[in-house]
Amino acid sequence: MEKIENPFIDNSAFSGVLDKNLKKLEKRLGVLLSIRGKSILIDGPEEKIEFTKYYFDQLKKYEAQGRPLRKEDFSIALDLLEEDSSKGLDKFFPAEPLILSRKSVTPKSLNQQKYIQSIKKNDLVFGIGPAGTGKTYLAMALALSFLQNKMVNRIILTRPAVEAGEKLGFLPGDLQQKINPYLRPLYDALFDLILYEQANNLMEKDIIEIAPLAYMRGRTLNSAFIIMDEAQNTTKEQMKMLLTRTGFGSKLVVTADITQIDLPQPKKSGVLHAMKILSYIKEIAFVRFNEKDVVRHPLVQKIIRAYKKAENIK
Repeated sequence: MEKIENPFIDNSAFSGVLDKNLKKLEKRLGVLLSIRGKSILIDGPEEKIEFTKYYFDQLKKYEAQGRPLRKEDFSIALDLLEEDSSKGLDKFFPAEPLILSRKSVTPKSLNQQKYIQSIKKNDLVFGIGPAGTGKTYLAMALALSFLQNKMVNRIILTRPAVEAGEKLGFLPGDLQQKINPYLRPLYDALFDLILYEQANNLMEKDIIEIAPLAYMRGRTLNSAFIIMDEAQNTTKEQMKMLLTRTGFGSKLVVTADITQIDLPQPKKSGVLHAMKILSYIKEIAFVRFNEKDVVRHPLVQKIIRAYKKAENIK
């Protein structure tokens, strides 16, 4: 067991944030942590203890530079050090929170931070990863932030309706009512980020448009923030169609979970094809998420890990 001085003990805010992160950090670091007075006790394998001491030392140096540490930064800093511990935290600059009418949104992992930075820098970004990693939610938050700051004039949210043939025809209602179940996740993210009345007002004015992918054909989308969700279920033709709709002053974010392709021939997914033929274009960013980025119930991480293990055994 090792004892180190708590680098945040003189700051009640930091100490409280650290205390809330202890259990999560224990799992990530592979050690047992406890706060005792002005010290942190670390127990576990020697190599894990050494890395943990280095981790807290880096946080202490970071905090000594007058940089604020938030709850999520403990995990992001750990992601960064696990990726390359030799670089330390010298180049670690947490993303600024996105302030929206209902809440502020900040990345909770290094990949989420890279995703936000990539969207700000590039006009076309692919977010690839499992469910619950924040691909759609963060893209939606950025879209609303761009609209709020008048960097775009409208937001277009779209996703393919995989069962767009006879099965949709048996659903009750008009066309809009038939496709609403497929678009519901986009509505859920929207209403969670801004006030219900505000969202409805923007949709009534067509400043925010939520529509199935088929509605995008033949259009040129200027000064728009476009999010294509569930892109793993597009065909090659659909993907090409949407990617060529982007006009001047627009951003396009494509999100996909390539482990959950619902097409009859999964290997013909438009997003798999796009990842293959577009990867060399430097103006296009590909951000890949994994189970560490899951921000849903902790059980989701274990489920994703179990399925990944099972697929590797085959």
